[in-house]
Amino acid sequence: MPRSLLVLLLLVAAAAGSWLARSAMVRWRDLRAAQTYELAAEARPVLVRAGAAALCLMCVSALGVAVLLGGRSGRVTVRPAVAARQEVAAVGGERPAPVAAPAPPMEVLFSNVSRPAGGELLQGEVPGPDGRPRAVRVWLPAEYQQEPAARFPVVVVHSGSAGRTADQDLPGVFDGAASAVELGKARPFVLVAPEAPSGTGHPCDLVTAAPQAVADDQVLRAAVGAVFRTRPAGPDGWAALGVDGGAPCAAAAGLTRPDLYGAAAAVSGRYDGRALAAAAGEAPAGAPVRLLLAAAKRDADGLASAREVQTALRDAGARAEVRISDLVQDYSADREQLRLVRVAMQYLTEQLSKP
Repeated sequence: MPRSLLVLLLLVAAAAGSWLARSAMVRWRDLRAAQTYELAAEARPVLVRAGAAALCLMCVSALGVAVLLGGRSGRVTVRPAVAARQEVAAVGGERPAPVAAPAPPMEVLFSNVSRPAGGELLQGEVPGPDGRPRAVRVWLPAEYQQEPAARFPVVVVHSGSAGRTADQDLPGVFDGAASAVELGKARPFVLVAPEAPSGTGHPCDLVTAAPQAVADDQVLRAAVGAVFRTRPAGPDGWAALGVDGGAPCAAAAGLTRPDLYGAAAAVSGRYDGRALAAAAGEAPAGAPVRLLLAAAKRDADGLASAREVQTALRDAGARAEVRISDLVQDYSADREQLRLVRVAMQYLTEQLSKP
């Protein structure tokens, strides 16, 4: 049910309950006065009004919960993969095979999960690249409710664990994004965390070896754009982020799909520099790829892997602007990870064009 209708019903129930409660109170006082002077009076009207007022109170409570925790929904059209293949065949001069009628519009419902880092976390289900339903979590920053007319840039956060979203492995990723905004280092982003595909324990290991396998997740972008106030999908308003096991996926997404992501940030990852350089050479023509590879100062292996990527891209002549961050140092790994996410959000803010 639309949120505006829930609010209207809430106000009606509250007004009706208030009127009934006052009426019951007046009738009760009349009943007490009649009993004092030993006059005949009926208690039924008082009980009826009091019961109706209690019922309204229950409705107000239920509607209030629905308004606060109600889901957001939007309709998105899923374009079948067979239809896309038919168009490719037609362009190539081949005789397209007959296909079934396109699927009807699909309704995607996002429901509230929790409120981490002062924002709002919602979860829904959309078809994955293989057509199977997969979970998608969307984190809305606090500014999303404070600025109802604004459209927010999006960061797709990749997970390195099969069947999980990035925030399940890295619950501090939202704190890092929120703290970057609080410190004035980044603008508010909507964070989208799709469930990583199953079939292997570490999906990004496959992407490390074959970066060109990064999927064009059109259904995910359509679902997010239909339900939330985000900037249009594309390099002007969307970026990619990966931490630890998800870092290779983010680096591959940024290097191979500059038509989808304006920048990418990979934190504390291990990469195959030659594979990434080869895949970047096959990327769609357009603006230069912008990539941040960040690691803590003590992470010697991570920094060496990042420099290998930078060197491989330069040797291959790829149009990629790669920046390495090696300055973060703190007393614990968790604190370093928080600060690295903050650095990544600052970088993505600087690289994406301002609205």
